[in-house]
Amino acid sequence: MNQGLIPARYAKAIYEYAAERGDDKQIFTLMQTLEASFKDNPELQKVIANPFVASAEKCKLLTTASGHAAAGSETFGRFLGMLASNRRLDASRDIALAYLALYRRQHNIRLVTITSAAPLTAAEQERLRAIIQKRLGSAKMEYRAVVDAALIGGFTVSIDNEKLDASVANELKQLRLSLLSK
Repeated sequence: MNQGLIPARYAKAIYEYAAERGDDKQIFTLMQTLEASFKDNPELQKVIANPFVASAEKCKLLTTASGHAAAGSETFGRFLGMLASNRRLDASRDIALAYLALYRRQHNIRLVTITSAAPLTAAEQERLRAIIQKRLGSAKMEYRAVVDAALIGGFTVSIDNEKLDASVANELKQLRLSLLSK
C-alpha cells in the first residue's frame, strides 16, 4: 500500500531516530496500537483532521490511542510534538502504516493473516503456521487469525500482498464464472 512521500519520510525519520536510541521495537508496538485504534474508531481520523480541535488535544488523543500513556516513550512523545509543530498530525495514521511497513521490512517480518469460515482449532493453526513458516524460510511471521463466515467454508492465507484462496465462496465464484463463459 502506497502511503505517499510525506508519511514515508516521517516514518523513516522516526525509525532511524528510534533505532539509534534502541526504541524501534517499542515504537513499533505503539504504532500497531495506534493503527488498531484508527481501524476500530473511524471517527478518530475525523477528529485528528478537524482544524478546530487544538493540536494539544489531538496529541492527547493520539497518546491515548497509541497506548503511549502507559508505555511512556520519550521518542514517541517527541514524534507527536514534531508532527504538531509541523502541522502534520492529520497524517499520523499514514505515518504509522508507513512505519509498520518499514519496521517489518528492516526486521524481515512478514504479515500473515489466516481467514477462515469458522474458528480454527489450535492444532489446525499450528499446522498452518508450520507450513507457512517453511515457505517463509528465515523470515519471522506476524500472525493473525480472523473468522469470516462469508467464506462459507475453507480458508484464505494472506502473506503481505500475496493471497491463497481455498474458500468455498471462491470455488463457487470460479464455478459461476466458468458457467457464464460457456
